[in-house]
Amino acid sequence: MTRVVAAVIQREGRFFVCLRPKEKRHGGMWEFPGGKLGNGESLAQAAQRELEEELGLKLEFAGDVMFSAEDPGSEFTIEFIPVSATGSPVLYEHQAVRWASLAELDRLQLAPTDAMFVRHLREAPNSEAGRRIQ
Repeated sequence: MTRVVAAVIQREGRFFVCLRPKEKRHGGMWEFPGGKLGNGESLAQAAQRELEEELGLKLEFAGDVMFSAEDPGSEFTIEFIPVSATGSPVLYEHQAVRWASLAELDRLQLAPTDAMFVRHLREAPNSEAGRRIQ
């Protein structure tokens, strides 16, 4: 399996999500930003690189894995970690970005594993991940 990091950025009860390019797998769906880990990279290092390359953001903090799942129909395992970042996003790769509440995320067309993560947040309000969204 290929490891992928998904950066969960939350501010004031809203989550930062990005619209995938149409020509990519799950194109036109919303996702938490991130990408594949490079050779020898940690999750934090991959998040830092991906946020900078794809959005021009600077990583300030990366936490422990909140949720991990295999992406259906692929060789990817996606690991969601809480992060904080600074800067104004630039659309180097994505079609759009937005801040969405948990309720709004339920109405967006999310990539399958991102939708699993949002369900996990909803179903586990007393877990560490669930406490982070309250």
